[in-house]
Amino acid sequence: MTMDTFAPLMFAGLIFVLVIGFPVAFSLTALGLGCGFYAVWMGWFPAGFMGNLPLNVFGILSNDLLLAIPFFTLMGTLLERCGLAEDMLDSMGQLFGPVRGGLGYSVIIVGFILGAITGTVAGQVIAMAMISMPVMMRWGYNMRYATGVLAASGTITQLVPPSLVLIVLADQLGKPVGDMYKGAWGPSILQVLLFMLYTFLLSRIKPEHVPGVPKEGRTLMGWALWRKCLAGIIPSAVLIFTVLGSMGGLPGIDVAIATPTEAGAMGAVGAFLLAAMHKRLTMDLIKQALLSTMRLTAMVVFILIGSRVFSLVFQGVDGGIWIEHLLSGLPGGQLGFLIAVNIFIFFLAFFLDFFEIAFIILPFLAPVAAKLGIDLIWFGVMICVNMQTSFMHPPFGFALFYLRGIADTLYKNKSLPRKIESTDIYMGAIPFIAIQLILVGIVIFFPQTVTIFLDKEKVLDLDKASSQLQQMGKGSEKASSGDNSAADRMKSLMDDIKKDGEAAKKP
Repeated sequence: MTMDTFAPLMFAGLIFVLVIGFPVAFSLTALGLGCGFYAVWMGWFPAGFMGNLPLNVFGILSNDLLLAIPFFTLMGTLLERCGLAEDMLDSMGQLFGPVRGGLGYSVIIVGFILGAITGTVAGQVIAMAMISMPVMMRWGYNMRYATGVLAASGTITQLVPPSLVLIVLADQLGKPVGDMYKGAWGPSILQVLLFMLYTFLLSRIKPEHVPGVPKEGRTLMGWALWRKCLAGIIPSAVLIFTVLGSMGGLPGIDVAIATPTEAGAMGAVGAFLLAAMHKRLTMDLIKQALLSTMRLTAMVVFILIGSRVFSLVFQGVDGGIWIEHLLSGLPGGQLGFLIAVNIFIFFLAFFLDFFEIAFIILPFLAPVAAKLGIDLIWFGVMICVNMQTSFMHPPFGFALFYLRGIADTLYKNKSLPRKIESTDIYMGAIPFIAIQLILVGIVIFFPQTVTIFLDKEKVLDLDKASSQLQQMGKGSEKASSGDNSAADRMKSLMDDIKKDGEAAKKP
């Protein structure tokens, strides 16, 4: 065996250990170390190369950006349990209820708002299903649509800032988190509109699937209803503006006054305040939130360590070069690369979650994308849109698992008149997966959906700068005709600028 053939075999081994179901972090570590010792034994790289491993692991653990993950996780976990979702779904459901598909619209809008302040899927799907599923069944909603819109609205949180996925993608791509957030706003809003368009079309084609709520089903009217809606929306908007605006993650805000870690800390404090406002801030709530944060943070760190062990050895046997030649040689150039990558990630998402894809697969794809001249912010947002489907894939999508579990719980508690079949959950997810794939295509063929909110790069016009300096030099000459030192320095500076401009224009 030669080193040229070892890299493809190592990549095939990676795919195998990812799909067998054993914990990914430990599988990657074992595979990376085993292949590393074999490569040393074969003489493909010296034993000292493996000595870089502790330095790489220490570099991961000392990355300040990843500190934002536990803060945003804590914020989301607190907000899931503070009663905000219940109040918003109840008020929005009554506001849109009389309209055909009104309960679907309310679930989509509340899912978008909650996604912008929580950043987690599990709690969002569970909270919305507990409240909306009995109401939808009571008023005759088609169960396939009901389960599909509940699961899909929960996955919106993976794309809308302050998504944890976007933080990880920004770290892996070496881009500012604020820019990644700005790029994600366009596809996030477009996804909500596509979900609502599907609901509208369904209400016209099959109105019996999404009926309006009759008058007796509405307990609030007039100002009382609007007051309850605003009571949920205004605190959420304030928290969103504070957290995302402080780190430059909102369109129109060009200056960041806080790092992602600092913004996450502010968000966690805001979540404590909102929980206190809803009179849900108890020691039990704090304990559950801290435990959930600890579990997710530990999982992320171990997956990242395992992926770094594997990637170090993979790069040592020239695996990066093999991947680059494989993907950059695809027919179609940029478009062929993007289509192939999205198909690969779509099917890989059947078996892996978004953290595993971001930490393990993305480091191999990003250098090729950069070499092909693809904007990495656009590339990262596109990958994020695709990875949303990992929560919706039948039969392994986590959102579907959460929905299955909460549906069984509601049936046992007699909150549902009948049991929801698994086929309803799986078939209901398919139209929304198709919508998410349509959104991937829109992002590919219309990059403006991502770049519209990004700050325009400022390019220095060397000719204009040279002209301005020349005018300054003439002014200096007039001011001191006897002393040409200032004019000489200005002339020298202009010559340097012209030389730099000519050098920059050369290929």
